[in-house]
Amino acid sequence: MDWAGLIGQIALRRDREAYRRLFEFFAPRIKGYLMRTGSSEAEAEEIAQEAMIALWRKADRFDPATSGAVAWIFTIARNLRIDAVRRGRRAERMLQVVEAEYLPEPVESTESAFSRSQEAGHVEFALQRLPAQQSEVIRLSYLEERPHSEIAELLGIPLGTVKSRVRLAMSRLRELLDVLK
Repeated sequence: MDWAGLIGQIALRRDREAYRRLFEFFAPRIKGYLMRTGSSEAEAEEIAQEAMIALWRKADRFDPATSGAVAWIFTIARNLRIDAVRRGRRAERMLQVVEAEYLPEPVESTESAFSRSQEAGHVEFALQRLPAQQSEVIRLSYLEERPHSEIAELLGIPLGTVKSRVRLAMSRLRELLDVLK
């Protein structure tokens, strides 16, 4: 069968008979291909229909010198499937965002709140036991979430010194917190 010739007839004369022959042959094959690649039957049917409509609309863009008719038709179907998957993912993400807005805030148990409060007290106690220079870089880095380069500029010390103080302070904090446990 001269598929390229039929596409050419659609492009030149909007030949309905040529389109009918292409549709009857390719629509079920596209649907089968889409189902084999993970689409549901309904989704495959819809995308196959869209692909055949695109064939009708874009027939004048088909160039038999650059690709075969079968490859061109299945590329249209494949691209439509990719678009459908992307739309589905986008819709799913939007639904999750909307649903998240209506979820109640998790209620923290009294035991968890007490435990968290106790841990915060231990950390504060340990921070007070650090040398002032180390305590300062830890507070700026972890509590105020400032980058090390900003801390170096703020304190007027080299970046390497900030990193060394953070490393030493974290080591000392681990030791202090292990003793408190």
